[in-house]
Amino acid sequence: MLLADGFEDAYIGVVYIFNKVLSVYDMDLCLDILVTRDGMTREEAQEYFDFNVLGAYMGEDTPAFFESISLDDTIERIQEA
Repeated sequence: MLLADGFEDAYIGVVYIFNKVLSVYDMDLCLDILVTRDGMTREEAQEYFDFNVLGAYMGEDTPAFFESISLDDTIERIQEA
């Protein structure tokens, strides 16, 4: 299990996927950290996060990031894809 450096305050627990245990972070809290700690705007933080954090595959133990989203919004995203 890997941890995401610099996002300790956004850590919310673990997720179990078959025989794997992954660390899980709250995405909104990660963005808040980038805004507060690094002085980014919310838009800059989102762009940085998408490219440098979500886009950083570190193997099978790469941390997961949780986004609170309604079921209706999830279905809409699936239909748009």
